[in-house]
Amino acid sequence: MGQKVNPIGLRLGIVTTWQSRWYAEKEKYTNYLLEDLKIRRYIKERFYRSGISKVEIERLANQIKVIIKTARPGIVIGRKGSEVEKLRQELQKLTGNQNIQISVEEVPVPEIDAQLVAENIAAQIERRVSYRRAMKQAIARALKMGAKGIKIACSGRLAGAEIAREEWYREGRLPLQTLRADIDYGFAEALTTYGKIGVKVWIFKGEVISPGEVLEEGVASLPQEERYEEELEDYVDAQES
Repeated sequence: MGQKVNPIGLRLGIVTTWQSRWYAEKEKYTNYLLEDLKIRRYIKERFYRSGISKVEIERLANQIKVIIKTARPGIVIGRKGSEVEKLRQELQKLTGNQNIQISVEEVPVPEIDAQLVAENIAAQIERRVSYRRAMKQAIARALKMGAKGIKIACSGRLAGAEIAREEWYREGRLPLQTLRADIDYGFAEALTTYGKIGVKVWIFKGEVISPGEVLEEGVASLPQEERYEEELEDYVDAQES
């Protein structure tokens, strides 16, 4: 049961909130929904390498507010806000709405953001890094940064095998049926020469008593210098392999 339900959808209104926050009557609902999907798809494709975790959309009367949560806000904002301004103009053309606001928020700890972890593993698989190594490194990094539990599953023609299969690793606790458990979920696809490989990531961050309040210890964060050193070591290891 727990593995067949999206952990975020299951907890909507309990410990997580909606990524689209607006109300519309029947006639407008479908138009708004399709517009939201277009905006998300466009931003994701345009800034895929910038580590976009979520795109939240709020609507008030004729105004659209787009909140982009990213691991690298500098790339999205651009020099003196040039990229954001360009993106605003592109979204105005896409939606036909001139009243668009864009705000960019930084993801404080990318190592425990499920979507970013999944995309990172998928990128490594595309660069021909061993999927096992990529998965184990991601698990070790997430636990070090304070995650209570993590599970990663890769499926497809792993390592170019003739028959597709699934392999997964899990460390720590992952209470999928506990509704107050703050479980983040992410999915990404690696486009390899022998087909697509799907990557799913579940990260358990603690139990929530009320929104914004975590029952267990909060997530730790390494100083930025240490994080950069770790990333450099991983990059050097990947090059050597």
